[in-house]
Amino acid sequence: MKGKRNIALVAHDNKKKDLVEWAMQKQPLFETIGIFATGTTGRLIEEALGRPVQKLLSGPLGGDQQIGAKIAEGEIDLLIFFWDPLEPQPHDPDIKALLRIAALYNIPVACNRASADFMIHSPLLHEGYEREAPDFSLYTERQVATLS
Repeated sequence: MKGKRNIALVAHDNKKKDLVEWAMQKQPLFETIGIFATGTTGRLIEEALGRPVQKLLSGPLGGDQQIGAKIAEGEIDLLIFFWDPLEPQPHDPDIKALLRIAALYNIPVACNRASADFMIHSPLLHEGYEREAPDFSLYTERQVATLS
């Protein structure tokens, strides 16, 4: 987490309003943080905060995978995903894949206001915290060995 931090903001339809309200309350904390967001969430956040947001596709149209790719490429430092535990999602496999990638790459994930509050106010986010990068060498060596 060197230099400017980047946060990914994602919300299911029933949670978009909550995420936008939360982001507006925390607006001063976002001044030095880059924001990536999926689809409509990105547009709503951009309008509410009056600042640019790197908008990706809607989640069901590939935005969740795009966020996952940004995590794998080292561009995302924190994932804030207000998901709706009471509503089934047709793209549930995509959501699980995104959460798996976040866990794999040791990215902190907030799934509601309380966890997002803890993370956005953490001095670790705003200071010189160095996230431990995962070492996949044993995995890749094992894969190469099975091909030989």
